[in-house]
Amino acid sequence: METTETFRGLESRASGRVHETADPHEVPDGGRYLDPTYDYDAVDADALLAPPSAGERGNTAATASAGATGSPPTPGRGQWRFDALLPFPADAAISAGEGATPLVPTERLADELDVAAVYVKDEARNPTGTVLDRGLSVAVTAVAGAAAAGRDVEPLVCASPGNAGQSMAAYAGRADLRSYAFVPSRCAFSNKAMTNVHGGEMRVVGGRYPEAAAAVDEQLATDYTSLDEFTTPYRHDGIKTLAFELVADLGEAPDVVVVPTGSGEVLAGVYKGFTELDRLGAIAEMPRLVAAQPEGCAPIAAAVERGLDEPEPWSTPDTICGELEIPDPAGGVPAVEAVRESGGTAVTATDDAILASAVAVAQNEVLEMGTAGGAAPAGAWTAAEEGFFDGDETVVLLNTEAGLKTPDVLRSHLMGKGI
Repeated sequence: METTETFRGLESRASGRVHETADPHEVPDGGRYLDPTYDYDAVDADALLAPPSAGERGNTAATASAGATGSPPTPGRGQWRFDALLPFPADAAISAGEGATPLVPTERLADELDVAAVYVKDEARNPTGTVLDRGLSVAVTAVAGAAAAGRDVEPLVCASPGNAGQSMAAYAGRADLRSYAFVPSRCAFSNKAMTNVHGGEMRVVGGRYPEAAAAVDEQLATDYTSLDEFTTPYRHDGIKTLAFELVADLGEAPDVVVVPTGSGEVLAGVYKGFTELDRLGAIAEMPRLVAAQPEGCAPIAAAVERGLDEPEPWSTPDTICGELEIPDPAGGVPAVEAVRESGGTAVTATDDAILASAVAVAQNEVLEMGTAGGAAPAGAWTAAEEGFFDGDETVVLLNTEAGLKTPDVLRSHLMGKGI
């Protein structure tokens, strides 16, 4: 497997040992919480965060124009321009230009939260409409490298509330690899449909996400490569590029980032990105991270509130925000660590507040948020009510998914209000 010059290997969170391999199957102790690590002394922070050239901008007119004239854009477009701190080089990436998403200023939200500035980092602009494209691009790149080296990797498998299964199918199709998503019956129709449209296989399992996760080994009678979060070490490592983009776009780190949180994968990835920038001396201070969860399924928020290092499984999950309904989050430990070590907090909001927030952003700021994305503004308002903001902060709200993921849910919310 071809790796970047700065990649050192996979570090075990349990033992601290660095395994000099990019293939998690070669790590003796295996298990979750392997973390890609790098030779940070060899990374130039200024070069890492420098503006991309015209051919590297990902979802831009420059890239489209280059393709139209027959000259392909140079490797490094989108998030892969940060390959100095990614495991694999840009020219080996399984990529569709993910990353390089807009950072949209929202003056009305800044006034309502009584802070200096509020931006929405709109991850809905990724290829399949989700922040998870960042991590699945890196994870499928790793598997494609293993396949090219002769390893039998198929099928690629993940259990997912919906978005990860769709994203996996898309990137697996680009790599010409077979994928198999296990999703709960309450998964959004858009995810189910597009998983198949991208060429992925799918098993719809009665119940909720835990039933889908349990069905993988119960129903799949073959060896497979798991792309579940924290089973592959690469999903959260790809998501960290979001932090790099925030600093590159703002010229400094924001003061607060509000992250809709389910499995903990996105929160852990964003935190890792900022810790790496801090290690490089590229930021003056670590942003405070806010984990935003629905009241009906908030194991990470409960753990933070109770001072626990590891969340306890949520016994009766019940939220309309399917992407955030993860009662026993695989990334619970690193998510709690991210909140605590950044000086942040964890908040909850009702389903009604989350849906109302997504609708309010659409009606006042043009941006379309899915139900999961609505947890960011709802969480920010909760944090404001609890006195978390001093008033001079630059706050970033992370929109994790496109509004077209769950338009029926958002429309039903309006109908319930008589609209």
